[in-house]
Amino acid sequence: MDTSNQVTEPLLVSDAEILLARAVSSSQGGGQRSITKLLTLLEMAADFATTAGTLMLSYFLYAGFHLGKQVHYPHHIVAGVAFLYSAFNVGMLHRNGVYRPDSSLLSIRETERILRASTETFVAGLCLSLFASYLVSRWLVVLALFLVPLFLVIEKRLTVAGISVLHGRGYAQRRVVIFGAGQTGRRIFSVLLRSPKLGLEPVAIFDDSCSGKKIFEASYNRRRSITVSEGMPTAQALREHRAQMVLIADPLISQETLSEIAEEALSVGATISFVPSNFVRSDYWVDYIQLDGIFLASLEQVRVGSEYEFTKRMVDVVLGTCLLVLLLPFLAGIALAIRLSSSGPIFFTHERVGKDGIRFRMFKFRTMHADADPYAVCPKEQADPRISNIGRILRRTSFDELPQLLNVIVGDMSLVGPRPEMPFIVSEYNALQRQRLTVKPGLTGLWQLSADRKSLIHENLDYDLYYIRNRSFFMDLAILFHTMIFAMRGI
Repeated sequence: MDTSNQVTEPLLVSDAEILLARAVSSSQGGGQRSITKLLTLLEMAADFATTAGTLMLSYFLYAGFHLGKQVHYPHHIVAGVAFLYSAFNVGMLHRNGVYRPDSSLLSIRETERILRASTETFVAGLCLSLFASYLVSRWLVVLALFLVPLFLVIEKRLTVAGISVLHGRGYAQRRVVIFGAGQTGRRIFSVLLRSPKLGLEPVAIFDDSCSGKKIFEASYNRRRSITVSEGMPTAQALREHRAQMVLIADPLISQETLSEIAEEALSVGATISFVPSNFVRSDYWVDYIQLDGIFLASLEQVRVGSEYEFTKRMVDVVLGTCLLVLLLPFLAGIALAIRLSSSGPIFFTHERVGKDGIRFRMFKFRTMHADADPYAVCPKEQADPRISNIGRILRRTSFDELPQLLNVIVGDMSLVGPRPEMPFIVSEYNALQRQRLTVKPGLTGLWQLSADRKSLIHENLDYDLYYIRNRSFFMDLAILFHTMIFAMRGI
């Protein structure tokens, strides 16, 4: 059964989400679809109001703080521009898939879509302003460019919280039992928790070959979990959980077992959704289309354009250099604190494996005592005696990673990407794990932001494979955006 803790199954890391959303959509009744459409319309109205309100706020900040040359506009012009801009922005959000009823790892795709749509709207508005009779202040433009996506992301979080409250009170919520406690089961459990618009609440997970294991949500914090029950979901168990849907999360399930579970579910009036077996490797991009009732999968290898690689490198050099220069006084303060708190060098260099298996020396601030074995298993607990007092603070805030800006500037690393591993671990990689080496390692990334960063890197490949498949300029911006938020919160 699908019980491995490692990613050994052939299912692509985000295919489960695509198939889940399609299965849920096809199984929804008319009333549920109406509620989903209503929630989408309310979300679009909230986005419109947020965008318009942010533009008005940008203008009042511009005027109130006397920024720039103080070009003033009549209030009816400001309101009219805000209305048109907001309507266009909602259209771009819809075009970029913001209103789809799915989610993604750490909600990164949602932020990416917001950044992409806001940038497209901004560029269109800037082009139109060239033909307008009013001079547009650059300060006003900059404020709108940064504040609109920021407030949209905040509004999305509040919207999700509001929908979750409605579901918690029993409105438009369907109770789901999941069969399969492996990687796919965990992914689907996380998707359901992070996608309140689907209206599905996971109430139990069954597996016929393990029990007692806790499944945690793939998120920033391990706050939500569920304990696996042994066996298959029988009709009696489904009645006890008041289940309305059974979701098969084992892509390698036998036909006999699937039929048996389906009989039990149908006997109590529950619907069935499942992830079909997938025979392709994880380095393929899979797109799904429906052709006259036939479900087809189209395959192609994951590719990114050379323009993306060039832009990514330029951003690494420019932003990495600017950050290094701006942070020099702060870095000097950390270096002094390390020198005064314990004997030994300020910096810690370690051999790591980068893109295409090329080895390089990675820089960090030293967080352990000088006599600690540099190639021993990394500390998992803050109370580890190998860690110095100042080192505990640096590890908790991730400030020990800041010297890696040097690795970013010279090209060994990127600002965004998988974490670099040690050579002796890479030498034991299987074919799936070696896909991490197809991109440059990063200073930050999905795994680095997640609660699973406390576990071994190669045992949590979901994050890296998801990034490799979906990486783009706006996804990199979204990850940097999330990094700044959580860095400020000290997580």
